[in-house]
Amino acid sequence: MPLKSSTHRIGILLFPEFSFSGLGCLLDPLFIVNWLAQETRFEWNLLGIEPTVPASNGVPIAVETEWPAPSEFDTVFVLASFETKAFRSDRQISMWLRHCDTAGVRLVGIEMGVDVLAAAGLLDGHRAAVHWDNLEAFQELYPKIEPVSELYNLSGDRMTCAGGTAVIDMMLAWLVTKIEVALVDTLRDHLLERRQRRSDAKQLSHAPEHHVATSAQMRRLVRMMHQTLESPLNAKALAEFVGLSVRQLERRFRKEVGLSPKQYYLKLRINRAHRLLQQTDLSVSDVAVSSGFTSQEHFSRTYRRFFDCAPSEDRIQSRDAPVFPVSRMWAEKGSC
Repeated sequence: MPLKSSTHRIGILLFPEFSFSGLGCLLDPLFIVNWLAQETRFEWNLLGIEPTVPASNGVPIAVETEWPAPSEFDTVFVLASFETKAFRSDRQISMWLRHCDTAGVRLVGIEMGVDVLAAAGLLDGHRAAVHWDNLEAFQELYPKIEPVSELYNLSGDRMTCAGGTAVIDMMLAWLVTKIEVALVDTLRDHLLERRQRRSDAKQLSHAPEHHVATSAQMRRLVRMMHQTLESPLNAKALAEFVGLSVRQLERRFRKEVGLSPKQYYLKLRINRAHRLLQQTDLSVSDVAVSSGFTSQEHFSRTYRRFFDCAPSEDRIQSRDAPVFPVSRMWAEKGSC
């Protein structure tokens, strides 16, 4: 039912190094609706553990540290981007969010805010939109949840969003259920947003396995690579899979993807290792095996070549942690 004169009360729980742009994408539509309606359709409280919460860009945001009772809210948004591993076992946070659920509050996870809700057991049995950079670790950590590579997902009394500009898409989809259609239409005009994406749109539509410029043959091969990271196939098996000779595959793959099959396969595997190391508590040896490395020495040597540190030194996902060296030209070394 569209809101008339009643006010929808929102709590926004911010975690250190949350996305500043994500908060803006959340709040701007709400502000514009209030402004256009000339009444307070939505009101919000910014909440946090410390009086000031730094965003990922370093901007400090003042928040309330004494959180209102869950019954004070209709919806609670949880925003996080980095280092949520440290909060997974925080009983105060988990209990408050569970009380929100008991009180009938709709819970929304944005980017790694999805991880916070999952750790509190509040997404079990739900589909959850998870940012592509966190998808593999999320699958490892929460087997009772169905993570999906979608922009956002509205699953019953839960909403989840992968983050970035998809927050705008999610907010527009949600607001359609809360306010008049004409008001949503005017909101779109003020946001200069007439291209709202569907919830099930792929996050990485430009990736080789999804891109329309990549042949169906190579897309099928890339999907198979993703499925065999723990037991990578050799060049001959890759070629046979798509009915080409090794030389033909090398030429076609490099032309369409920009790397050789061996380079691309290794890139997938080392990135998988990187995410599992930073986002889970799996041992280094388990991460190595999960990424298709039978020798831990080879794994450590390869990892250091990409990230300039040993795997054991890369266990936290933060702003200062190593990232994949996209611009670095690296030679093919070691076997797949």
